[in-house]
Amino acid sequence: MTSTTASPAGRTLPTWARSVLVFLLIYGFLVGVSLLESGVKVMGEDTQKSLFEGVSNPLAGLFVGILGTVLVQSSSASTSVIVGLVGAGTLGVDAAVPMIMGANIGTTVTNTLVSLGSMRQSEEFKRAFAAATVHDFFNVIAVSILLPVELITGWLSSAAEGISEQLVGSAGSDWKSPIKQWVKEPVGWVQDAYADVGLEENVLGTVMVITGLVVVLMALTFITKNMRQLVADRVERSLNAVLGSGGGTVAMLLGLIITVSVQSSSITTSIMVPLAAAGVVSLHNIFPVTLGANVGTTITALLAALAASRPEALTVGLVHTIFNVSGIVLLYPITRVREIPIRLAQGLAEIAVTRQALAVAYVVTVFLIVPLVGVAIFR
Repeated sequence: MTSTTASPAGRTLPTWARSVLVFLLIYGFLVGVSLLESGVKVMGEDTQKSLFEGVSNPLAGLFVGILGTVLVQSSSASTSVIVGLVGAGTLGVDAAVPMIMGANIGTTVTNTLVSLGSMRQSEEFKRAFAAATVHDFFNVIAVSILLPVELITGWLSSAAEGISEQLVGSAGSDWKSPIKQWVKEPVGWVQDAYADVGLEENVLGTVMVITGLVVVLMALTFITKNMRQLVADRVERSLNAVLGSGGGTVAMLLGLIITVSVQSSSITTSIMVPLAAAGVVSLHNIFPVTLGANVGTTITALLAALAASRPEALTVGLVHTIFNVSGIVLLYPITRVREIPIRLAQGLAEIAVTRQALAVAYVVTVFLIVPLVGVAIFR
């Protein structure tokens, strides 16, 4: 008998039908990325330059990445847009790397907001807030170390470029995307339809960019919802079984697999928050799952690179992966270093449980005020 899953509206879809729907949504996502890239190319050169001329400073790029991800509540969406702009030649790899790092910080806002739902129960809130903010602290520490290293040595982008060249050839050769031809035709239909109603050059390009952004955001939203319907029950059972055994490496792999499956690190990390609040799993067991989710979420940018026409797009997607893997290698293996984000999260949770207004102030300051001020100062 074919298994079924419940839809948000209360109806059911056979598992095979929901799987087909997810496949079609992924195709729509790739079309959206290609629309974004094509729209930027249609714009005049002056308009293209003005899009990102104010974020050439790497710190401005970092804060733009944080703010953009907070606003769309998805690092998958923001990194896909960044990859699309690099694919269009509007954004260089050097400028894109800090934005990718900022997206890593911005994506942690979701599970931190989820933790605020436990504020009425002190002990539950303390556990939930610590489980949420350990992700914040890890990403901030990783960026604090790896962004200066990248600015001084260019190590991340060089490593990503080396891998990209092995996969697609030297930088001077054409990037023959395996997906590009699949999405080219519907992009052409959209461009022709807008041209038929009299849109030209900058206006046409702008409307295509907006359409691409809408398609990307909507496709990712529905992919996440449907993938969650497919795997949510299995995810929760697996988490309890694996985390109960306390295997750090296994938990990390599980976080990676779940995030790749549901195309959202926010879902994986947000599942952890109520489990922590209930005391089902400890902060030490939750921590490696969030690290695995960090790596798993990079698959979306790599997928977006397949729809791009320039090899630099793949380089940026690989930078996202290498950055997260490097952060784990630097901060997880040594016990004393691994304990730093855990202890910081526990300390902040101790303060937040007695002064709950500070917990709200923390979220607003870290994810909105600091990025806004940073962009204003450094652009």
